[in-house]
Amino acid sequence: MAAQPLTPAQIDSLPRELPEWTVREGKLHRELRFADFSAAFGFMARVALAAEAMGHHPEWCNVWNRVTINLTTHDTGGLSDLDLELAKRIDGLVS
Repeated sequence: MAAQPLTPAQIDSLPRELPEWTVREGKLHRELRFADFSAAFGFMARVALAAEAMGHHPEWCNVWNRVTINLTTHDTGGLSDLDLELAKRIDGLVS
């Protein structure tokens, strides 16, 4: 299924729908901290499985106990329904 770009109204509603995320430089952005590197890496492994199942992959970085995630859909040139869905799945994996 092809990604559907988010409308301006949908983008405006993101802070209410995804309160842990911000829109930064046109991308959904979230920073997380964990107890240590193992916990951060374990979280990234769970996200990787969800992302692979969706065929939609994050831009991300890990430094010790921190994980920074940016979501965008290059095919649509901005945010899409896939970014919204992946952000929701990521939120569900945070423990």
